[in-house]
Amino acid sequence: MALGALALANARYWPSVSPHVRRELRRWQGPAGAIGDPRLRQLALEKLREEHFNAEVAATLATLAPRQHRTRVTQAIVALELLFDYLDGRTERPPASHLEQALRLYEPFVDALAAEDRGSPRAPEPRGTEPEDQQYLTSLCTRTSGLFRQLPAAARVSGTASAGARRCAEGQAQLHASAALGAGAAPLEQWAREQAADSGLEWREYLSGCASSVLAVHAMIAAAAEPETSRQDACKLDAAYLAIAAVVTILDSVVDQAGDRAHGQAGFIALYEPGELPGRMRQLTREALARAREAPHGEHHAMTLAGVAAYYTTHPGAREPDARAVVHAVRGELTPTIWPAVAVLHGWRLAKRARRGMRDTARAPAINSSHGDTP
Repeated sequence: MALGALALANARYWPSVSPHVRRELRRWQGPAGAIGDPRLRQLALEKLREEHFNAEVAATLATLAPRQHRTRVTQAIVALELLFDYLDGRTERPPASHLEQALRLYEPFVDALAAEDRGSPRAPEPRGTEPEDQQYLTSLCTRTSGLFRQLPAAARVSGTASAGARRCAEGQAQLHASAALGAGAAPLEQWAREQAADSGLEWREYLSGCASSVLAVHAMIAAAAEPETSRQDACKLDAAYLAIAAVVTILDSVVDQAGDRAHGQAGFIALYEPGELPGRMRQLTREALARAREAPHGEHHAMTLAGVAAYYTTHPGAREPDARAVVHAVRGELTPTIWPAVAVLHGWRLAKRARRGMRDTARAPAINSSHGDTP
């Protein structure tokens, strides 16, 4: 079943999704380059250049949409992902890193999936903010919301989608504010414990799920393209992607331990006692897989979970001694679904390294000759 879902997703993605992703990424180069503040303009362009893979991966969910709505779904997902990635960068910088400022800054993200048109997204207050990027934020928000509301089940999905977007925004704001204010984990834990009460997840997994809950919102956009999607379907999908997002966030922290340490950051794994994480990740992955299979198109969502797990467990950081037990636990819960994706990702990483090596070799003569050396 999972192999069939993978084959179908690929058959749809390359001809009917990928070209629209590339077109949308080019489309937003102009608005990003028109931001008045040079620091914010650089941030927006860097996000487009360096994190375009996020939009490409998110758009794989568009393969679930009926063909007549697939382009709209793809365009909406790309715009929302670009908005989220940009705001993630914005809230790492003071004063937007403070809680109230961060929450206001995320309002266009939350408004994008509202049940009805609210007009222009609410602008951040001028004091303590930099309004030069408001046109960029507004454009991404209105693009997402306009496309979303054209989908047949948007009215039934919007409540769950907006709640997921707000959960994501609040989680991001809490995380950035805690780091900026030097408050440590205590306020985060209090907030996450309160919010996680009805989620079926332990507070640390809930917090991790919030950090990547944009995935749940993308899934809502794709679900809105199917006329038969119900509110109950949307709730099941949201619960599944909250757990999947938690797996994604923690695996990202696991494989990026060296990078986090180099930047003086602890990462999500700092919330766990030594030796605790493999067992917790085994339980979390099992829960995410069960929720994925209970949602509509369950095998596709199980395949998505396997795909993101394969991406991180084939990362070079997954070979570090501290990561191996977690990798083993996650792969064990996803066997045999994960293995085709692991094989594909290994091949992709090998090809990527080979291309990088060829580029380095091609540049070497020019570098040598500039110093007067013989190539």
